[in-house]
Parts: sequence; structure tokens; C-alpha cells
Amino acid sequence: MEKMLVSPSPHIHAKRSTTSIMVDVIIALMPAVIVSILFYGWSELMILAVSVVSCVLIEWLIAKFLFKRAELFTPSAAAVTGLLLAMNLPSTTPWWIAVIGALFAIGVVKMSFGGLGQNLFNPAIAGRVFLLISFPQQMTDWTAAPGFIHTTDAISGATLLGVYGEGGMEALQALGYPLDTSLFFDIGGSAGEISSIALLVGFAYLLIRKVVKPWIPLSIFGTVALISGIFYLADPMTFTGPAFNLLTGGMILGSCFMATDYVTSPMSTWGGVIFGVGIGLIVMMIRYFGSYPEGMSFAILIMNCFVPLLNMAFHQKKYGRA
Repeated sequence: MEKMLVSPSPHIHAKRSTTSIMVDVIIALMPAVIVSILFYGWSELMILAVSVVSCVLIEWLIAKFLFKRAELFTPSAAAVTGLLLAMNLPSTTPWWIAVIGALFAIGVVKMSFGGLGQNLFNPAIAGRVFLLISFPQQMTDWTAAPGFIHTTDAISGATLLGVYGEGGMEALQALGYPLDTSLFFDIGGSAGEISSIALLVGFAYLLIRKVVKPWIPLSIFGTVALISGIFYLADPMTFTGPAFNLLTGGMILGSCFMATDYVTSPMSTWGGVIFGVGIGLIVMMIRYFGSYPEGMSFAILIMNCFVPLLNMAFHQKKYGRA
């Protein structure tokens, strides 16, 4: 007798598999990965490789030897988690910290809930936050090893958000760093903060391939632009404007590649819009009034907690119902 297997949500009614979707995400991330390697050099390449290999290996070991269920091993999804985790780490991160982050992301956040499709929180973001709390010094070291496009021995600097967090608008003005440059190359930061253009090119690819829908990113961007615009108009000498907040930090990476995760985002359109508005609001409150210069990771994790409620409140029409 044949067995009927019922898998957990989300269910996508299309001739696409989890592997094909994850491969599209990997392809979409390649422009930003290439730019980050050119900017940071071999050290960034090592972090990317260690993170991806660690996530895939840890998931395989848990599925095979702990759960003894080979179907729980999804190498493409584990590779995406490793890639996103690495893109949230400084290029100077020691390799063993990347391994610990992978262990937490896959072993604790993903597999302890039952594997792909059942985790409440985004594994890569949770891994990044865990490392930030556990190793704050290493996770905020933005001294980059020389990349292929650099001729100096090292590049020392802070992220634009870090400069603003420490010295406010006066520090940014004293820096004299043109904001539009962050479209191509930011100063300091992780691989996911280097080039907004590269990330947007990848996001456009996902939209063309219909892997993601634009509602969540657009609602995040719109909320961030609205809130920062109001604060900037009220006091331009204290608060940064919309362009600054949209182009710096993990705004684009988080909005386009992490908040849109199928498992940890709402299934309905209106649920996704409210999800994005909540993320945008929390991000701006942390950036303006919090102790951390960046709030994207915390905002996504907080809103992940509300996804079950949003799915209940804005559920899709049941099959057979008018």
C-alpha cells in the first residue's frame, strides 16, 4: 500500500521544488557575493565557504544520525542559510565563530523545530543575533583585510549607521562620505551591506522568476521612508533622512532576501503588508532611539513571532469556499 505524505506549510501550487527555489535565491545573491569578494578579498571568500559548508554538514549530521530521517536534509536550503549568515558577518570574523553561528542557526533554530517548514524564526538572522550577543567585539570589527580592488594593507572604518550611532548627524557631516556611493560600495559593514545595486539586481531576478512577491519589501521600504521622512523634516540636524535609511545597513538584504522567507513570513498579502510595516517601524525606532545602530535583524525576529497570528487573522480562502 502506498503511503500519502503530508508536508508542513507553506504549500506552493506550482511545478517548482524547494531545490529549484533555493537555487534561484543563490543565483540572486551572487552579484552581492561577487562584489563583497572583490571588496574584501580572500577573507570574505573563506567566511562564505566555512558558513555554507558548516550549515550543510550540520543539517546532514542531525537528519541522518539524530533524527534518522534523510528527508529532513535539504542541502539547497541549508546552503542558502549559510550564505545569508555569512553575508551578515564581518569579513574579519574568525572561522570558528562562523561555525558556531551555523550550529545555532541550523541545530537550534531550524532542526529543533522539525526542519524546513516548521521553524518559527529565520535561521540566518537568529544565528547572526546570537553571535552579536555572544561575540560583540568580533561582530563589530569592521577592519577589512585588503580586497582585490584595494592596494593598502587594511581598511579600517565603521559603517555609516555606526558613525551616526556614535556621533549623530555631525559625525556624518564631518565624514564627508557621499550617500549615493553606498549604492555601489559602502564603507565597512558586512557582505550584505556593500552594494545596494547588487542586491537590488538579485531581487529583480527573484521577482522575474516569481520566487517572491514585492509586498513585504515594499511595505518595509514605504514605512521606513515615511517615518524617517517625518523625523527628518521635524529635525534634520538630529535625524537621518529616507535615502540614508533605505541605502545603509542591512535594509535591502533583510527586506528582499530574509523578510521574504516563505517559512517565517505571512502567507497572505495583507498579512505580509502588516508584517512589513511592523518591521519598518521597529527598525526605525531602534536606529533612532536604540542602543544598536542597526535594527533590521531584531525587527525581523520580533515580527516572526507575530506570523502565526497574522496567518490566523488574514488567512486565505479555504478550498471550496466562496
